[in-house]
Amino acid sequence: MKHLSISLFAVLTVAIASTAAADGVVNIYSSRHYDTDERLYSDFEQVTGITVNRIEGKADELIARMQAEGQNSPADILLTVDTSRLERAKNTGVLQSINSDILEARIPGYLQDADNEWFGFSQRARILFYDKNEVTHPPLTYADLADPKYKGMVCIRSATNVYSQTILSAIIEHVGVEAAKDWATGVVTNFARDPQGGDTDQLRGIVSGECDIAMSNTYYFARAVRRPVSGISANLDMIGWVFPDQGGNGTHMNLSGGGVAAHAPNKENAIAFLEYLTSDQAQQYFSAGNDEYPAVPGVALSPSVAQLGFFKPDDVDLSAVAKNVVAAQRIFAEVGWE
Repeated sequence: MKHLSISLFAVLTVAIASTAAADGVVNIYSSRHYDTDERLYSDFEQVTGITVNRIEGKADELIARMQAEGQNSPADILLTVDTSRLERAKNTGVLQSINSDILEARIPGYLQDADNEWFGFSQRARILFYDKNEVTHPPLTYADLADPKYKGMVCIRSATNVYSQTILSAIIEHVGVEAAKDWATGVVTNFARDPQGGDTDQLRGIVSGECDIAMSNTYYFARAVRRPVSGISANLDMIGWVFPDQGGNGTHMNLSGGGVAAHAPNKENAIAFLEYLTSDQAQQYFSAGNDEYPAVPGVALSPSVAQLGFFKPDDVDLSAVAKNVVAAQRIFAEVGWE
């Protein structure tokens, strides 16, 4: 990994000075919906003098909008969550490859697109939670989730959810399509209920007694540690957690990330904003403000995230994982995971 010899502020200043054609703005299409991101935008504006304009919406809607706008799109950046959506944006042609020494130096290679069309800026570990009063021997691996001894105990999200699609895509990358299908079949057999709701609802299912084991991204639980979340925070003591596959590939990590729009009118400003997201300050906002894991190694974790403990993450190339989404969707349909 390369190391920076000049400050991020200096680099941003150079980038802005070299963008004579830019209008001093950057237009961001974002499906991130977190109030804490406001600090990211305001601090970038203060440091650079570039005005941030935003359009927010669901990822698929924003991607479709960029496609429809074509070369006339005002979008400079697309920000979204989940590896599969980033790859979907790439495949639809709404992103472009960029060159940035800062992004290459700060973001590990396995957290960025092989063609430099998207980069991850924060991470969420997808782990297993369980009822400590009911489960004395919790699953220690993702494979264990399909073990018959957990029949009728598992709550998990639907096949249409991108988190479900990405975890199965990662399993395909590690063990192949047939073994991944066997796993999915076993998990369906172990369902405590038909898949429903979001990650928070899976955790609430443990509290209500409907589920004994649930899969969720870490930041939903860490958020309930940091501030009151209905149906969870008052019952944290009953919920245990496992970072799966610590003796193997490591725990699956999902991304929130973004890339420069294919027809960005303010390309240099867009690159400068993405570079800003790799600064220690911005990376700490991701952790402190939204209970995520920084993408840049060495950045301190917020207390709510650190409380979950340290673990070995899976460093599989997420660009390769994203290419398995179609196969994952086919498996879901074949095994009856709705």
